[in-house]
Amino acid sequence: MSKKLRLGAFLPGAGQHVAAWRHPDAASSSVFDFEYYKRLAQTAERGLFDAYFLADGLSVNFGGDDAGRRDRSTGFEPVTLFSALSTVTKNIGFIATASTTYEDPYLLARKFASLDHLSAGRSGWNVVTSTDDATARNFGRAQQAVATDRYDRAEEFVDTVTELWDSWEDDAFIRDKASGQFFDPAKLHPPHHKGKHFSVDGALNVSRPPQGYPVIVQAGQSEPGLELAARTAEVVFTAQQSLEDAQAFYRELKSRLPKFGRSADQLKIMPGVSVYVAATEREAQAKLQQLNDLIHPQAGLALLAGLSGGTDLSQYPLDGPFPELPKTVGWVSRQQMMVDIARKHSFSIRQLYQWIATARGHWTIVGTPVQVADQLQLWFENEAADGFNVLPPVLPGSLDDFVDLVIPELQRRGLFRTAYEGKTLRENLGLARPENQHLLLQKEARLA
Repeated sequence: MSKKLRLGAFLPGAGQHVAAWRHPDAASSSVFDFEYYKRLAQTAERGLFDAYFLADGLSVNFGGDDAGRRDRSTGFEPVTLFSALSTVTKNIGFIATASTTYEDPYLLARKFASLDHLSAGRSGWNVVTSTDDATARNFGRAQQAVATDRYDRAEEFVDTVTELWDSWEDDAFIRDKASGQFFDPAKLHPPHHKGKHFSVDGALNVSRPPQGYPVIVQAGQSEPGLELAARTAEVVFTAQQSLEDAQAFYRELKSRLPKFGRSADQLKIMPGVSVYVAATEREAQAKLQQLNDLIHPQAGLALLAGLSGGTDLSQYPLDGPFPELPKTVGWVSRQQMMVDIARKHSFSIRQLYQWIATARGHWTIVGTPVQVADQLQLWFENEAADGFNVLPPVLPGSLDDFVDLVIPELQRRGLFRTAYEGKTLRENLGLARPENQHLLLQKEARLA
């Protein structure tokens, strides 16, 4: 097979399961220990993963108690961490989350261009609009803006950032000591951007990133999120529960690309998948059950609240039917997915949070290496995925399991690489390096 699936490693805190930090083998006390993240990065690189991915938030959501609701509410700022990890790895990419709602285009462009230089072309930006009122209050706002307003800002934000990355042509800096010429002024292109949300006049004070642009990643599944992804994203992370739903999402998003002058191979769709794998299916099921038994009810309720726009479900019986929910202005697509799961399976509140806790709403596979590979192959070969964002339930153990048990099975089937193909994240993902937009305009002018 010439086509290979792509793999991202989503490695938050102690793991993906909501009770991961309580697992006896979890490194729950190491979330501010660089050596811990170094181990994770080097293990993922040993497994030939394309990228190490980190989500990020801008608020603390413990809910006012110590029941362990949100082990992932605290952690390193991703770009800072990845800058350090780039010095102890050679091939794996680093995809960091940063918000278009609360960051500034100039500062973000500078930060990610710097990471791309430091890592020799291995950075990616996960574009998010942020989704909760707690974050809004940390930035002087009473509540989160509605989705349409956030995505309107995000559209201009991404354009402004790419303009800044194109401030300099690739060969603008001459640094000729003999003549004294440091750069070629004809190859400097300050943005002079004046839009609805942003006004940026000067050039970025970092040269053009080695990849042209860090890889642009997006995860929104609402209508404005899909439009933003179809126009700007090169990788999309998505949460799907079934082959049919994944196929529908895959085909819908890919079908939107032509109107933006893009082809299907310019966008990689990578659903999230949490894998519980062992030598036997019974052992794999036992791993899942052990974690589910560790879910504190308050942690389960907090998980559902986070996916339902902050709805307090403690007023309802845990083992009663799942209630109707008020509409949220935050996680619209995740809230609907949660409600759909509850209705489809007739879940109580407790049953729903146990279901979602396995992967926080993502696809879950439990089984042997062969069974896991069978499912991944089925999605990959049937227009449901170009690859997967792997979410290990408990860290570091579940990542070790995937690398040692699943990767060899995927390689045996010819589905996954046996060595990195390139040096940059773009090269390994099979994505083209974008040309400077000013050079493209010059070419178009000459052809006109």
